[in-house]
Formats: sequence, C-alpha cells, structure tokens
Amino acid sequence: MKKYLLSLLIIISAFSYGQSDCISAIPVCGNSGISYTPSGIGLIDEELGGCMGSDERMTVWYQFTAGTAGTLAFTIEPNDFTDDYDFAVYGPNIPCSQVGTPTGQPIRCNYSGLDGPTGLSLTVTHPTVAQQWSGYLDVLPGQTYYLVVDNFSMSTNGFTLQWSGTAELLSPFDDPAIQPYPFLEPGQNFDGIVKLCEFPQMFDFSTLTTQIVNGNPNFVVSYHLNTNDLLAGDNPIVNPISVNTTTTYHYAISYVDPNNPDSPISKCKEYGTVNFENVSFELTPATLTACSNYTSGVALYDLTTATVYNGTQNMTSIQYFPTLSDMQNGTNEISNNAAQAYMSAQGIIYVKYVNEFGCEETTTITLAFYPPIDVIEATLIECFLPGTPLMSEFDLTTANITTTIPNTKKFYPSLQDAISDTNSIANPNVYLSSSTTVYARIISVNGCWNIAKINLVVTPPAYSSVLKDKIICIEDRTSLDAGPGFQAYQWSTGATTQVLPNVTVGEYWVDLTTDGCVTRQTVKVYASPTPVITKLDITNNTITITATGGTLPYQYSIDGINWQDSNVFTNVPRGQAMIYVKDAYDCDPALIEVTVPNLINAITPNDDGVNDYLDYSALGHKKNLILNVYDRYGTKIHEGNQKNLYQWDGRTGNKKVETGTYWYTITWSDPVTDVPSQYSGWILVKNRD
Repeated sequence: MKKYLLSLLIIISAFSYGQSDCISAIPVCGNSGISYTPSGIGLIDEELGGCMGSDERMTVWYQFTAGTAGTLAFTIEPNDFTDDYDFAVYGPNIPCSQVGTPTGQPIRCNYSGLDGPTGLSLTVTHPTVAQQWSGYLDVLPGQTYYLVVDNFSMSTNGFTLQWSGTAELLSPFDDPAIQPYPFLEPGQNFDGIVKLCEFPQMFDFSTLTTQIVNGNPNFVVSYHLNTNDLLAGDNPIVNPISVNTTTTYHYAISYVDPNNPDSPISKCKEYGTVNFENVSFELTPATLTACSNYTSGVALYDLTTATVYNGTQNMTSIQYFPTLSDMQNGTNEISNNAAQAYMSAQGIIYVKYVNEFGCEETTTITLAFYPPIDVIEATLIECFLPGTPLMSEFDLTTANITTTIPNTKKFYPSLQDAISDTNSIANPNVYLSSSTTVYARIISVNGCWNIAKINLVVTPPAYSSVLKDKIICIEDRTSLDAGPGFQAYQWSTGATTQVLPNVTVGEYWVDLTTDGCVTRQTVKVYASPTPVITKLDITNNTITITATGGTLPYQYSIDGINWQDSNVFTNVPRGQAMIYVKDAYDCDPALIEVTVPNLINAITPNDDGVNDYLDYSALGHKKNLILNVYDRYGTKIHEGNQKNLYQWDGRTGNKKVETGTYWYTITWSDPVTDVPSQYSGWILVKNRD
C-alpha cells in the first residue's frame, strides 16, 4: 500500500459533533493533508480565547505532535473561495482543559473576516499578522499542539488543509523501526478492491488484516461502515456482515505503543477504503456434435472446443468429469479432453471452471452424434465379358447405397480396406471383376462416414442345353434347335427363330439373349465319316473285306442293292466286281472295284508251250502289282513284277524247283484309294524232262 493512499483525506458530508470538541480532536499523524466540512460546535461550547473569543460556530479540532524540529506552517483552502475560515493554534503541551483559559490562550490566531485561504505562512514572522495569515511555528520534537478551524460562513462546502515547513509531524508510519514493511491495500491486486464470487455474501473483514498489516508489529486494523465511525473509532465491524458492490467500506490502521499506549503516537491512524467487486462468471451449457462412424457407437470429441464461457477472465483451472458425482468428489477427471482425444458415446460431460480469483462455476456439455449416414446394401448385375465369361465391367458409382445427400464416396475391395481407408479402387467407373462383394465409404458434409456393401453379380453365359453338334450324311440337310426360354435368337444366317431349318454340313452360331445378356453359342454340323475299305483278301472265289471309319455296325453289298452284315462274300464270279460298304448312318456307301483273278492251279514248265508259266500279266494294269511265290516252308522263292511280266516259270534262279505244291500271293492297290487287295492261291508245279 502506498502511503499517500492512506493519508488523512477525509471527506464528510454529515458527521457527529465529537470532532468539534478539543477532547475528541482528530490526531494528525505525519504531514498528511486534511479535507473536512465542519458541521457544528460539538458537544461542548468551548471558550476559544485570543482572536476567536467565545464565538464557536462550525468547528473541527485537530491534535498534532512534532516529530522533528523545524518550521511548521499550513494553508486552509476553502472549497468555495467566498467562505470565511478562521483558526487558532494552542500549545505546546497544554491539556484541553486549559484551552481558551488565561493560561491556554492561542499562540497563533486569525479572525480576519476575509474570504479565501488562511493559515500560517512561512513568509510571515510572529507576532506580525498579515490580515488572514499568521507567522509560522518553530517546533521541537515531542511538542503537542491543538488546532481549531472554524467556518464563520457556516456553509457546507468544506475545506482542505496542507502542511508546509521543515518540521515533520510525529507518525509511527514514518519510522522504519516501528513500521519496517509497507502496508498493503486489501484485495487480490492490492488495490483496495476485494473480488468476491457471489453477492450478497457474509464477509469477515478481519480476514483482510493480515494482508494490510503485512507483518508490521503493534498495528491493529478496525473496519467501519462510514467515515464518521472511522474517525471516531465507533461501531467497528467485528462480525461478518453482508456486503455489496455499491458501498465503500472503511478501515483505520492504528499503532499501539507497547511501552506507552496513551502516547500521542498511539493516536495516529492511517485510513483506507475497501470496495467489493463481483468477479463471478457464468457458464452456459454447450453441445458438441461429432461423427460416430460405421458401427462404432462412439465418437471422438475435443472437449476444449465447447463454448461454455464467453467472458474475458483468466481461468486457472478447467476440468472435465464423466459424472456429476465425479465432479463433486474430484474423481476420474477426464485428462484426454483435447485434440479429438476423448472417445465417448452420446451423453453428458460435466465441466468445472475456476477463475483467477477462485470463483467456481459448473455446467454441462452434451455429447451428440451427427445424424447417421443412411446405407443401403446394393447389387450390381452386369453381363459377362466376351472371352472372359467369369468377368464383367461394373460402374460402382451407379450403386444406390444411400439417401444421405450431399456425400462423397470411395470404394474398396474389402471391408477392412474400407474401415482403414486403404487400397481404394482407383477407377470405380470401370471396375473389372468377377462375382464378388466390394464396399463403399460414404462421407457426409460433416466428415462422418459409413460403409455400404455392394454385391457384384456377373451374369454368366446362358447356353442352350439342347443345341448340340450334329452328324449327318454329307448329302443330307438338318435343322438346329436352340431350345425355348430365351428372350431373343440371332443366327449367323440372319434367322431370328428358335429353330434354324434346312442346314447343311458346316459351322453356325446363334446369339441367345437372357436377362439382357447375349451369349454366343457355336454349333457344328459334321458330315458322317464314310467307311473306308482298307483291304480286300481274295481267296479263290471268296472276298474278305476289311473297312475302317464311320460308325459301326457296317453293312456290305456286292451289288449295292442287297446288303449283309458279314464282310465275307463267297462264290464271287471271276472278273471285275464292285464292293459296297456303309455304316450305321446309312449314308452313300463307300465302294471299290475288285478283281477276282482267274484261278491257275498247276503248271508244267517243260517249254512245250502249254501251262509253262504261272502268268498274271493280265493284271499288269493294277497299281503296285506284285506276284510272290513261297515254298512250303514259307520262303519266298520268286517275285513276279513288271520286269518278268508277272510270270513264274517254275524256277528259282536258273534251277527248276522240285515238283510239288507252292503258295503264291498277288497284291495290288486300288489306283484311286490305294486300298490293297490280295489274292492268295496254291499251284502244283510238275517238272518233266
């Protein structure tokens, strides 16, 4: 507390008459300025003596004691220049009982009757009187004086008094041995303003004393409701009272001389005021709205963003609690309250603010979710891609998966990718896929997201189960039936009917439409394989036919009219004949010309010109014709060919063979089909000289 703030600057509009008597004179401690408005003559109509006579009108009495030797003067300045103030000084060291008596006449006195300032002047030497000014005092330490100031004009304007000169008036507040520390004004900011959190409030003023005294010994503080009580020391506030913010309360700091409680210094006081300021504040409930994404049922909140306080006070503590009980008991404080760190379901959070003055307020924060994003499970059906019947091309953006608008979407190949926002599909407009499931992350304008399921269905090729490849005789025609149940038919011939009639051997296709998808099915009409005669064995008049190909069973004919199941024909006339073979399809038969050679059973190679040769030169036109002769041991002994005109003269080398029976075969190939024919026979050779 600065000393000048505690100086005796007393402004009184209505005051008891006690200070208008000498015995209740106001002590002046130090060269403190005075401001006062006299209002009467006090309880005693005192004899003033000297120039003042006995005419006491509106007076106030002061007592002061010199602390140092020197000159002392003062100026009384009327608040209204036209007011007439008079004064008288008594002393030194006379009691009030002698004031005004012959032994207690004023040592300085002014009763000039002039307006304006008056007092003791440092430029006037006593006993000279310069109208309203008297000469200064030469004082010594310990000398006590009384000063009476009288308002002759009896106005209510008051005056001020300022000291001058080299002497210092006695005061315990100027002696560091008595007051080693400065007094401190009450209040958190040492400004005389005590900040309270609620009004009205019962306040104990004694709680301010420790701060005001600030460790100085032998000082006491009294508190008063008005300046009258303050100056008189009356009606101190000793019990807690209800205070408000409009009233100015007063206090006096008094020194109690432990060695002489009645000494003049013990009458010195410094004064101050106490005002109260309402530093309470208000909190308003707030709501925080956040995203509860997918199926979590919780959201992340930054509790510090809840606007529950709009004032400018500094807060020393902000705490958040999950329940009212926790807030009341100071338990389970939420520490992860900022930076989106608090995860919670919807509910109520309790918040406590404490300002720099210790005021405490609480309120609630409602935790809410943004409206949920509506999701719809969707299915996209697309036709298979030609050439890749298990794949199709999907436009994922066309899936009807939400009614929440506006939104943005991202697409993912798996649910986990959608949840973690990884591996998003780069081009969802053209997505090649087999039948599967993908997922969409739907993001609202609030940044919330949910996940929708999209089923991808590839419509596979729908083939006809009745349309099959056919085998027909190459000379025949048939019809192709794609079967019922298709939406449309489009044949390679241009026909659009279910059945394509009158088709020949060849390859055809038909586009079958099912559920808007077109499946191209190819069908072939094959020519039935014609049996192939691979070998003819002729033994005498018997022909054995070997055939391959076609479809069993075969039928055989030697005239193309009469058919038999056996491949052996007997009693075939010698010469040229036709062999016919057909298979189960009964198509045009395979045919081949066959020759049944004339039978030669004996030769007599004696050069007589009769039966000298085994001669089959008549077959020389056959392709690959060979005549082979074997002895009874199966050893080939002769080959007839073009060089020897397909003849055998009964010799092997140049030597005649022995008379006996020999075997021979004649083989040739059909000139067109290369089908081999073999004629087998035996011959008796008789060699005669």
